Amino acid sequence: MTNSNGHHKACPLPAGWAACSLADAVTPGRPRGNPADFVGQPFIGLEHIEAHTTRMLGFVRAETMRSSGVQFSAGDVLYGRMRPYLNKVWLADRDGLCSGEFIVFPKTGALRGAFLKYRLNAQDFVSFTDHATTGDRPRADFADFGKFPVLVPPLAEQTRIADRIDELFTDLAAGVAALTRVKRNLSRYRAAVLHAAVTGRLTEAWRKQHWGGGPPDEPGPKLLERILAERRRQWEERTRAKYEKAGKQPPKNWRDRYPEPSPPKLPADGSPLPELPGGWCWASVDQLIWDGCYGTSVRCDYGASGEPVLRIPNIAKGELDLEDIKNATSTLGIDDDAEFLAPGDLLVCRTNGSIRLIGKAALVRSAFAQPTYFASYLIRLRAIDMALATHLHLTFTSAHGRAFIEANAASSAGQHNVSMTTLQQMPVAVPPVPEQSAIVEAVNEKLSQIDGLEAEIERGLARASRLRQSILKAAFEGRLVPQDPADEPASVLLERIRAEAAAQASKPKPKPRTKTSRKAVAR
Repeated sequence: MTNSNGHHKACPLPAGWAACSLADAVTPGRPRGNPADFVGQPFIGLEHIEAHTTRMLGFVRAETMRSSGVQFSAGDVLYGRMRPYLNKVWLADRDGLCSGEFIVFPKTGALRGAFLKYRLNAQDFVSFTDHATTGDRPRADFADFGKFPVLVPPLAEQTRIADRIDELFTDLAAGVAALTRVKRNLSRYRAAVLHAAVTGRLTEAWRKQHWGGGPPDEPGPKLLERILAERRRQWEERTRAKYEKAGKQPPKNWRDRYPEPSPPKLPADGSPLPELPGGWCWASVDQLIWDGCYGTSVRCDYGASGEPVLRIPNIAKGELDLEDIKNATSTLGIDDDAEFLAPGDLLVCRTNGSIRLIGKAALVRSAFAQPTYFASYLIRLRAIDMALATHLHLTFTSAHGRAFIEANAASSAGQHNVSMTTLQQMPVAVPPVPEQSAIVEAVNEKLSQIDGLEAEIERGLARASRLRQSILKAAFEGRLVPQDPADEPASVLLERIRAEAAAQASKPKPKPRTKTSRKAVAR
């Protein structure tokens, strides 16, 4: 038994087992090979081994590689030394080449490959190697983790242990796969709910019940007229306040300078926007907001003295996550409290290396404890009121919003970007005010159910992970399969290996052949 640092706790050894270091039990090392000599064979990179599961995800053909790799044979164990906390371990089922970021353990020594694979997969070993590495790109070194103490069973028992683990893990994997399928289905259901919400399908029955097929009191076009009038009124109010603050009178015809909002962008093929339910209408994001701006580029850090600044990591699953907050290293110099984030603000990610992450949005639903701002990689959209802000949030997180953003994103140097001008042109299907409230209520009810089911699935996956480690722990303490007195004790095996190594080391090394001797041989 070992503790979290890999040190043996005081406990009796199972019958026939022996204690030693990993380096005493196995010796890594395979020669490098030229890809041209391995045509048709696989090349395994770190990306081809799944973290924590010992599964291979794929490979590329060796001859497609430009640089040499490390040879491996079927039965060897490959251990990824880069970022050892990811625990990328694979028992080779074929010959091939692998990245130099793998340490290859040949199928020799005191630990069979199937047993060694699982021993390196156990949490106590992961913790041991992780504690022995540092830096942003840590690499495990066998000179360090070779000191890890292991209990070595007899070879026959190692086979029985590995076979039993295979059986248990097969059943466990089936359960995990079932949970994962349900999780994917819930994700699709979530997307379907959001799509139904912003297209009117979710409230079809509500419309029949409340309007009986007739028009609402304030249909979409009338609502949009009122929104646009309020948008202009707020602009005039803010503009007049700026002149008053500066001690000036507004110039003549200043109202004519009002920037008219952009209309919704039509599909690229020139076709009209899809037909909407009765009482709905199309509007652009720009028509529904009275302000949009980019955030600050002031440097931020943990524990700095400036204002809190929200960043891309603070937008998670469509909501604000305030666990990881950085502060501005200098004051932002904002003299108008209205410029700080407020309820009803929609924060949208405008740039990222993954196109799936640009446009992800979160709504500020309540006031912050202290004035809080946002970083330059985010865009803030301020809707006319909270009801519209909530509807905009649903639109951005729906399939309709995602499709628009990804179709209109710009890409450069591996980064994807969406500008505020582009976002302002996004078409938004606007329902009457009473139906907006009905949509929010229905969405909240359904998403709450989905959240509960997803939380239960996550608990199930966590239990499966714990059970996996419990199985490994029992295996390496001699509690998974019974011992057989007829098995050759591991101490005998280790002694034989040491004797063979000593005999090999005592053999005289061949002298290098000189030019003269080579000529003599040639004659």
